[in-house]
This record gives sequence, structure tokens and C-alpha cells, in this order.
Amino acid sequence: MSDIFRQALEESWRDLLLAPVSADNRLRTSPLPVSTSRGPVLAAIDREGHRHLLVPIAGNQHVREIRDGQVLHLRKRPLEDEEVYQHYADLGCLRHDLDDVFTGLGENVLREIARLGEDDRSPASSQTLKALHRVLDRWRALFRAHGTLLGPIQLAGLYGELCILLRLLAENPSAHRLWAGPSGRPHDFTSGTESVEVKTVTGDALRIRVHGLRQLEPPEGGNLQLACLRVDRVPEGGEGTSVVDLVEQALRLCDDESTLLGLLAEAGYHTVDAERYRTVRFLVREERWYAVTSGFPRLTAADLALAEVPGNVTDVEYTVDLTVSPPVPLPMTRVERHLAALLGESK
Repeated sequence: MSDIFRQALEESWRDLLLAPVSADNRLRTSPLPVSTSRGPVLAAIDREGHRHLLVPIAGNQHVREIRDGQVLHLRKRPLEDEEVYQHYADLGCLRHDLDDVFTGLGENVLREIARLGEDDRSPASSQTLKALHRVLDRWRALFRAHGTLLGPIQLAGLYGELCILLRLLAENPSAHRLWAGPSGRPHDFTSGTESVEVKTVTGDALRIRVHGLRQLEPPEGGNLQLACLRVDRVPEGGEGTSVVDLVEQALRLCDDESTLLGLLAEAGYHTVDAERYRTVRFLVREERWYAVTSGFPRLTAADLALAEVPGNVTDVEYTVDLTVSPPVPLPMTRVERHLAALLGESK
């Protein structure tokens, strides 16, 4: 159903752009396939070509306005034609480079309102406005400008995790729920007893930096594999892809864009900064996977206890050189079985 909503939004906005809007205070509108007790939700375009989503409400309802002038704009707006005078909650996107993201927001709003009417009755305007505010609360922070950008090393790390995420999403559109790295959990992907830790390095040597004693500790009663990607940064126009490219692919594959955008925000990636990252491109030169078992080179809390390291020694970090064997990389058949188990546990 969400694909139907996305298609309806994209087609409506595209068709509306074919004819100009005559004045600053006017909109061109098109009905969408979601109805309320006060009529259909509308797609709209203003004179500057900005996209709007209009949710019909009662004249005495209060809309929680957003007038930050940056990305999103929400206000109460009356519209009138020869036959109808109707109030709407007018949600608009003020950035053309975020049109695709705004489509995802609009899709979520339509899906939420449609869910209210699944009992074959059109939802009341109080319910639809509440649904709009509810979805907007989940999305608004993702549109705000942020002062701190990810650096090249952070982008490379995110790039590696997204490479693995895309592999999982290709098998299961809900697989982004396995991505635990942004929330600060010990492993980047986990379903309980099956986990994957991802390390991305740049340069010629496959030396990984391990943060803490739990990062290479398998889950209790389970299995941990370590994915090591060696990437090169390539010049603009060359081979390779950007983090932005991978994010866009992941958003297309996943079944819940708002949840994935929330995870990206936790990882420090905000959609409003996408254009600043688009020219930073990477190419995967080498990929190795390892089973993290008792013979894998690592430090654990038990190792420090045996060495009689005082317990108040904290924030342990160390480097593991994987350029030579042992350990021996896993064959891809083992990797595929582990990923299948990871996905299987998540069902």
C-alpha cells in the first residue's frame, strides 16, 4: 500500500508542476487516494514549485505551526473554489533538494491516516490532525540543519556499515531493525544470538581499531562474525559511490523510512547535509570476514583479569593487524549462512 501512496504523491506533484501557479498566495492541488470525513488529502504545489501536503481539518481546530524558515513549514490554511471553502493543515517542504525525503514523509502521513479508516469509515478531522502531528514528531528533527558534519573517517565507517545493511535489506526490507551500531550497542548488527561487527579501514593495511572489551565478545550463547572492508577514497567523477548513494538505496529498499532515518540521525548523518557528502566517494578494495572465536586476536575482560590489570582501568582501545594470517578469513559460504541465520532470527 505504501508504494501506491508514494506513486500517487510523485505523480501528483509532477503533474501539478506542468502548469504555473498564478500568485504567491495560491496553490494548485490534486486529490490523493486517502479520504477523511472532510474530504480527500491533497497534494499541492506553490508558485516556487515547493511541495505541499494538505490534510483537511475543521475550522475550529488548532494546528501546531512550524515556521522555522529552513526546511519544513506547517500552518493552518483555508482554500476556496467555486463550490467549497475548507481549512487544511498545510505541510510544505522549502528545500527542493529534499523533495524525495519529503515524499517519504508524505507517504508516512498518508499511511497513518489510511490506517485510521481501515474500518471503512472516513477518519474524523481530529484523528487526522493527530496522525499528522504524530508522524511529524518522528520526522521533524531529521530535517533540521546540524552544525557538525561527519569527517572522512566517520563517513568511511558509515559507508562500511551501509554496505552490509544493503546486503541484508536486499533479503528482508525490515532488516534495518538489526542495525544496532548507531544506538551504541556492542555490535553493529544483531538479532540476539547472531551478530556482525563491521570495521572499515582506509589505506593499504588491514589494521582495525577495536573500541572496548565487548566489541569482539560474541553474544552469550551465540556467534559473532567480523566484517572488514578496506576502502579507498576516490575523486569526484571516478569509480565508487558515496554514503548519500547508499542511503538513498537503503531508503528505497526498506519498509519503514522514518525508522531508518532515525538510525541514520543517531549515527550522525542528517539528510539536510546530504549534498555536502555527495562528492566524498569510496570504492571497496578488499573485503574479509572472520569468525570471532577463542582463537581470534583480541582483548576481553577475562584477559585483563588473568593479567591482574586493576578493575579501574577503563576505556580500553587497541589495534589488530589482519594483513597476515592467522586468523584465516572465512569462505563466503560461511558468511552467507551466518547472515541467513541473522535474518532468520529477526522474523
